[in-house]
Amino acid sequence: MQTFLLRCTIALASATFLAPAAHAAPAPFSADAKHVSEWVLQSGDNAGLPFALVDKKAAMLYLFGADGQLRAASPALLGAAPGDSGAPGLNQRDLSTLAFHERTTPAGRYAAQPGRNLQGEPVVWIDYGAALAIHRLRPGPAHERRAERLRSATPADNKISLGCVVVPVAFYEQQVAPLLGQGRSVVYILPETMAASDVFGWQ
Repeated sequence: MQTFLLRCTIALASATFLAPAAHAAPAPFSADAKHVSEWVLQSGDNAGLPFALVDKKAAMLYLFGADGQLRAASPALLGAAPGDSGAPGLNQRDLSTLAFHERTTPAGRYAAQPGRNLQGEPVVWIDYGAALAIHRLRPGPAHERRAERLRSATPADNKISLGCVVVPVAFYEQQVAPLLGQGRSVVYILPETMAASDVFGWQ
């Protein structure tokens, strides 16, 4: 554990961060993020692929290379509703009709791959069947203030999406696309209402 935490401390210092607000320091790893990262590296669960951690409580996305080194991190917008389960049948529904309680970012381990959405925009599909992806910030209704939410230092402000993991345009293009947009990867979405051990299955 101490060796792992030292590696993470060094990596956090050298990784590319997009801070949540001007003059604000990047969010440090939470206890759950540390435990999941350690488990991935020790177990080899990522199968030699690059991987991402989505820390919903901190509203952060962390990117790791296939070698397990932390490469970059950014605040992210997440599902507006609390919860760790996704609504059923999302690939057969108009997402704009989702009730508020269905707008969650479901926790779990996902085999991700790059692709395009219905508008032809490059995305990283976390779960294609559930219409769950990592994508760049898009223009939205003015009252949602999505860009401002990403710059806010308060994670609670980041709960606004239909469920997808939304990051700044520059971060997606400069960090997500080169690392996760070239082939298969693994995405771990940490829970907010359950224990991480229950979601990822370690004892």
